[in-house]
Amino acid sequence: MAKKTFILAPDQIDTNTIVADIEEIRKYNPQRFEMEQLTAVCYEDPEQAVCAGFKDLGEDEFWIRGHFPGMPLMPGVLMCEAAAQLASYYTLKYRLMNAPMVGFGGFQEVRFRGIVWPGDRFVIVVRLLRARATMMTCEFQCFVKNSLVCEGVMLGIPLSPEKIVKELQASTPAE
Repeated sequence: MAKKTFILAPDQIDTNTIVADIEEIRKYNPQRFEMEQLTAVCYEDPEQAVCAGFKDLGEDEFWIRGHFPGMPLMPGVLMCEAAAQLASYYTLKYRLMNAPMVGFGGFQEVRFRGIVWPGDRFVIVVRLLRARATMMTCEFQCFVKNSLVCEGVMLGIPLSPEKIVKELQASTPAE
């Protein structure tokens, strides 16, 4: 079996070098409270369209009690969410789409290859493959202690918060 090609070798990622802390990330990403899945961004290379960040998993994550009782595993959907948040941060920071927000458009070829526990540092690497006005595509790889635990390709779509709020208001019956 061929050796896996990494976007960025996990042993080359210095998570002690902080490019963007949570306050900087919040300038670009709207997620707050339990839905914030990034602790910091530790690497950006605009020439290669690569970005790396991480989430430090605490013992008090909202999913621990129920996923699974007595055996808390980070849900795969949250691994994908963390990767999507990093891709969104990068896309918005470098204005790669004409959009105030980027949302999920889909996932392809996602594979979960390891277990992520509370207390782990979950490291995410994304590489932009293409960005257009209507969609961006990037690949991602996630690591714990230099081991690949998740990978795939994600699609991002432009979102307009104002349009979404108007649609919600129009569909809500008046009291």
